[in-house]
Amino acid sequence: MKFRSLAVAAVAALSLTALAACGSSDDKKDAAADAGPKTIDVWLMKGSVSDDFLKRFEAGFAADHPEIKANVQIQEWNGIGPKIIGALASKDAPDVIEVGNTQVAQYSASGGVKDLTDKKSDLKGDDWIEGLAGPGLYEGKQFGIPYYAANRVVVYRKDLFAAAKVTPPKTREEWLATTAKLNTGGNQGIYLPGQNFYVLSGFIWDEGGDLAVKDGEQWKGGLSSPEALKGMDFYKQIQALGKGPKDSDEAKPTQTDVFAQGKVAQMIAVPGAAELIAQANPALKDKLGFFPIPGKSADKPGAVFTGGSDLIIPEASADQDAAYTFIKELAGEKWQTDLAKTMKYVPNRTSLASSVGSDEGVAAMAAGAANGKATPNSPNWAAVEAKNPIKEYQTKVLTGGDPAAAAKAADEIITQALNTK
Repeated sequence: MKFRSLAVAAVAALSLTALAACGSSDDKKDAAADAGPKTIDVWLMKGSVSDDFLKRFEAGFAADHPEIKANVQIQEWNGIGPKIIGALASKDAPDVIEVGNTQVAQYSASGGVKDLTDKKSDLKGDDWIEGLAGPGLYEGKQFGIPYYAANRVVVYRKDLFAAAKVTPPKTREEWLATTAKLNTGGNQGIYLPGQNFYVLSGFIWDEGGDLAVKDGEQWKGGLSSPEALKGMDFYKQIQALGKGPKDSDEAKPTQTDVFAQGKVAQMIAVPGAAELIAQANPALKDKLGFFPIPGKSADKPGAVFTGGSDLIIPEASADQDAAYTFIKELAGEKWQTDLAKTMKYVPNRTSLASSVGSDEGVAAMAAGAANGKATPNSPNWAAVEAKNPIKEYQTKVLTGGDPAAAAKAADEIITQALNTK
């Protein structure tokens, strides 16, 4: 599964995309005229459901709710930001839209998303995983309903661990010691690129810091706090136990390709990365294992960035009650359990973590999701990632720069981006 960050669309895009927001208003009118089922239009994103799952869900939903016809349309992630903004600004929006969890604040700030705070109890909101529930909040109100999640784990070589006589570590301290033992004989203890800022985020959260914090009505960068600097120091220690480049991220070069060369003991990625490794080097297929990113103590895994999706209802929905019925079903226990098993995702509730079954990778991911978090909940966060001073900060520190000075410089850029109206 991809972790997504869409740039904030220009206001000018509203008029260009509004007409394309939804093409099925005639269906709704016809249904109303015939006094038949109410038709709702639903936008789900490509990759969030398989064809088989969608068929099962649609059949089950139709059987349980014959009064509603759900017209599900699969959308591409590429270019979806302007399209959603246009839909929210129109008078003929879809009734339900799947959005990236870190995008909820951006869309909610437009005023075009329905406040669903009063539905939280009905949807078992106290059981939602924080990495989806938190980003679904905007100014204290619940606009996004958690749909599904995915997060990074440690993918490791079982054979190399056995040869070094080590087992998956439970704490950061054990992780450093284990990785040092693996970083020998031509093998890299871990492949960790210098600019994987999502991994850095987890280390910072473990220390009690954050990438940015809100101070009254203003935001300010948080990298220069003592807690965040400790997180960066740990990143530097673990990154040094391998040959990951200090000036690029996991895509340059593609880290699964590096791992597939057979000289890497560990890397940090979503479990699906193992399939890509096995495709590139079939000899490694049965040698790969997974464990949650270790935390500071054995009783709690390390914090992880939670990627995934939330479901929203536009204010312009023609039938918000029917839209809510759809969301309640898709976000409910029955279909969350099915989705987790089918798609190897983390379900939206902590109590459903065991529903992933015996899949080792997904089980490790679900364990980590219990300590999942998201990027700062600001409508302007996409602007920060577009410039991404965090990556530049990481490179400066890893190449010998002063951490405090580099953090301060990055914080200035973050602060300006988050407070730009």
